Amino acid sequence: RFLWDGRIFEPIRLLNYGLSPVRAPLAIQLGADFRDMFEVRGQKRSQRGRQHPSVVAEQTLQWVYEGLDNLVRTVCIAFSETPSRLDENHAEFQVDVRERRPWTLYMEIGAAATAAPSCTRYRQAAAAARRSMRVRQRRGARVQVSGRLFQAWLDKSRADLALLTTDLPTGPYPYAGIPWFSTPFGRDAIVTSLQMLWLDPSLAQGVLAFLAHHQAQHTSTFRDSEPGKIMHETRKGEMAAVDELPFAKYYGGVDTTPLFIVLAGAYAERMGDSRAIDPFWPALNSAVRWIERSSANNPGGFLSYARGEASGLANQGWKDSNDSVFHEDGRMPEGPIALIEVQGYAYRAYLSMAELAEWRGDHGPAGHWKRRAEELRASVERHFWQDDLQFYALALDGVGRPCRVRSSNVGHLLYTGLPRLDRGQAMAHQLLSSAFNSGWGIRTLPPEAARFNPMSYHNGSVWPHDVVLCAAGMARYGERDGVVRLLSEMFEAATHFGMRMPELFCGFERAPGEAPIAYPVAWLPQAWAARAVFMLLQATLGLRIDARRLSIHAAEPRLPPDIDRLHLRHMQIGEQFVDLGFQRMGDRVIAFIERQQGPQPVSLSMQF
Repeated sequence: RFLWDGRIFEPIRLLNYGLSPVRAPLAIQLGADFRDMFEVRGQKRSQRGRQHPSVVAEQTLQWVYEGLDNLVRTVCIAFSETPSRLDENHAEFQVDVRERRPWTLYMEIGAAATAAPSCTRYRQAAAAARRSMRVRQRRGARVQVSGRLFQAWLDKSRADLALLTTDLPTGPYPYAGIPWFSTPFGRDAIVTSLQMLWLDPSLAQGVLAFLAHHQAQHTSTFRDSEPGKIMHETRKGEMAAVDELPFAKYYGGVDTTPLFIVLAGAYAERMGDSRAIDPFWPALNSAVRWIERSSANNPGGFLSYARGEASGLANQGWKDSNDSVFHEDGRMPEGPIALIEVQGYAYRAYLSMAELAEWRGDHGPAGHWKRRAEELRASVERHFWQDDLQFYALALDGVGRPCRVRSSNVGHLLYTGLPRLDRGQAMAHQLLSSAFNSGWGIRTLPPEAARFNPMSYHNGSVWPHDVVLCAAGMARYGERDGVVRLLSEMFEAATHFGMRMPELFCGFERAPGEAPIAYPVAWLPQAWAARAVFMLLQATLGLRIDARRLSIHAAEPRLPPDIDRLHLRHMQIGEQFVDLGFQRMGDRVIAFIERQQGPQPVSLSMQF
């Protein structure tokens, strides 16, 4: 069964292994209720649209629904054989299956009937789908390792992102996840692009273009939008279309706007060309102005959130469930809430704007944003740091009281480089301790937290994307062995999930002989979980690409356990294409350029 060109294709094959013909009954139950995705997830509706009578033909059945948005939606199923009985809920066949000769029924499901299903149509569509996947999987550099099982994880991750990436008019865009979130999300796509940036910058270009195009221009409390904000989520379903929910185009993510700027800065650096962000420069200026305006309302200069209306998200960081932000005793804080990792994103956004402006020759604005970054850093160190915990608070509430909860959010702060060196190293040490590390990865909370629950969505589970942002942050602060350990744990978890990392899994402690416990409704596949392995690899290799200077730097490179060789094929740096190798030599890993092609050679430096 596969999707192609807006249709589902599926064959059902019967094979008779006996010595004489058999008459076999085949019955298929059918139905289409046209439930909105939010209804599927449990949202109750006071009224629905009207279901029209089904249209039954010889080999097709069509259901028709007219929504409250006055849009008529149809679903049609077609068969390659004529059923002996066909109505709106059943298709029945009486099949004469000869010995050793297969009988196949081809089915297609789409908005309307086209040509009759057949073996030829099925094979043509399957071939086209395979070609499309191959093209998507060829984007960017390829990673090859000496371990067969680890390579399977890499290949599955690349295939999953190809599956989730849609080519929009603005460029490739990774949809968040299947089944509930197969739609553009802002935060998810930005993080996915950052994870993949060193290998495939084209994904970042498509994400930046789409988000800039959909940047908020007006203020709406219903949509949590203000001029300059970057979109959190967009939906095309009936409930969104009639404003039963604000998610037709929703801006209730406090972190998406600074992350948009962070991605733009990283993309320009990866491309080595300031002109790469010229199309997005007006959007970037509008975004940073929103950050400054919003932060001006907070006494500490922090970027905070409070939803405009009850229909919006109560919590608007990446942990956006209702109970994910709380005080030490479990009480919910009053807003507006300033999350610790969001201050790191804002800090990095200011620095990115300063670097981009300097690069463009705009020295005045560059100096302004550098000062804003340093002011924010000092304010975070002063207000969030808890001496007795030797940790940063999860958040500050509306009156500046700290939520004295240790959480994995500080790993994102490390990723941005905000903490001073000694505190950053202390954070890395604590995140690697048994309190946080379940043995399968870093939990979002340690067991001491009032709301810790290893089966909670955000309060004690393990999220692969969260783990890798923590790992990338640790690498920034010189923690090398811990990053290798986390990569090993993630790989071992992947082997239990069919080499496909889920959105999250439960945070129970690892026990001998037991697999990690799946979270029952996790998205699978999910974009930022699928790409986690690649950011982990970059952190493990200590790899930084300076495309402006046509150089590659490897700081204390490591390889995954039991992997002796790793090769990066066809990595583009400027106009040059480079093959890069890593080889274990005793207790060291050596990096070397295997081959390069193009007009200007790329240099490689190493730090041991």
